[in-house]
Amino acid sequence: MISREPTIERLAVARSLLLTPFGLDESHLTRALAEIKAHRVDEADLYFQYTRSEGWSLEEGIVKTGSFSIDQGVGVRAVSGEKTAFAYSDDISEASLLDAARTVRTISVAAKSARVKTASQKIASARSLYQGLDPIATLDSTAKVKLLEKVEQLARAKDPRVAQVMAGLASEYDVVMVARADGTLAADVRPLVRLSVTVIAEQKGRREMGSAGGGGRFGLAYFDDAVIAQYVDEAVKAALTNLEARPAPAGEMTVVLGPGWPGILLHEAIGHGLEGDFNRKGSSAFSGRIGQRVAAKGVTVLDDGTIADRRGSLNVDDEGNTSQRNVLIEDGILKGYIQDAMNARLMGVKPTGNGRRESYAHIPMPRMTNTYMLGGDKSPEEIVASIKKGLYATNFGGGQVDITSGKFVFSASEAYWVENGKILYPVKGATIVGSGPECLKRVSMIGNDMKLDSGVGTCGKEGQSVPVGVGQPTLRIDGLTVGGTA
Repeated sequence: MISREPTIERLAVARSLLLTPFGLDESHLTRALAEIKAHRVDEADLYFQYTRSEGWSLEEGIVKTGSFSIDQGVGVRAVSGEKTAFAYSDDISEASLLDAARTVRTISVAAKSARVKTASQKIASARSLYQGLDPIATLDSTAKVKLLEKVEQLARAKDPRVAQVMAGLASEYDVVMVARADGTLAADVRPLVRLSVTVIAEQKGRREMGSAGGGGRFGLAYFDDAVIAQYVDEAVKAALTNLEARPAPAGEMTVVLGPGWPGILLHEAIGHGLEGDFNRKGSSAFSGRIGQRVAAKGVTVLDDGTIADRRGSLNVDDEGNTSQRNVLIEDGILKGYIQDAMNARLMGVKPTGNGRRESYAHIPMPRMTNTYMLGGDKSPEEIVASIKKGLYATNFGGGQVDITSGKFVFSASEAYWVENGKILYPVKGATIVGSGPECLKRVSMIGNDMKLDSGVGTCGKEGQSVPVGVGQPTLRIDGLTVGGTA
């Protein structure tokens, strides 16, 4: 059997789902883009998408709900200066394409010449970071139900205090095609799966919760017995730990963040502030600071969409640009921002492969992919042992950040009180308050245990949600404010 080069294969899949069934080919895309270019615009693109999603959930020992959906459509965009005109339709047809093209081109005035030069077509370069499989088909329905039932059985067998188990299994098969006015044609086939486990434990009338899970861009076979057991262990441990938790002390103190998922603080408090749109408008705490020190020495932060099989990774972004490994902060010095095409053009730099959108019904904007901090030279044990009095936070729940000031608030879902280098007891109700730029300057120890999260992150911005990854090593940060319950 002769296999095609992955980029060509992805284009063939996209054509078969998004063009051929509707009597379209590349000539129709060229005509629609020519309609837009009959007016003076800086950029224009067509974004086709086909998404098939499935979800199963277990509660009270029963798989209670199952869902399946198919969505498809096309978004048509024209950009003139800072202005964007956008139209979308779930009707993929030549008539809809041309109607949308004529609508969005009104953002600008008609070109002096009615004759529009057609750009020669070129296939965008792309990576091959994950298999173009349909994850929904990688397990049959019976096996999916059994997988969730196994989660329930393992969790209840762990400890008699486990009172309730909830589990969810989600799969998505996403095919996109981008046609740009400069003749670029790109496509991607994006699998995505996730298994989530939530456990509620009860003791002497007190109930506490613990959660775990993971996923990525692969098939459901990833969730073998060992992975399922790991998620269950983590969720049960978190719930039982919280049963013993005492009220968290409050005040200014040393805080040590564990590796992996606590990188969500880095994502929110620093990552969003490095997105190009906020910096072009001057509304970020990091605006105009390229080349300046914004963090302690040793702090290096990357946004990397090129890690194989990761939840936040992309072969090409949603504007047809190849994903990249972008160094944002290097040894404490700000090196660059995360860019989509429009903000990169207006700022006089190149796109960084971070133009992302939730679906064909949304416009692209600069968004993170996998954002993480590189490791240092300290062992995590050494870092914890350095705490005289402080908090050791190993897991986080929700949080929020003000982009302009960089101020953030985060709630720790699993944390411990430490004195004289010894972990004394778990605490609950701890919230960490601070400023992203100031927080980075107060990093005093960086662990050698950099870890990415297990594949559960979803990022929201301006009403759009996209899958992302986070990560970091164990970090000691001095002088953070902790709001507690004690």
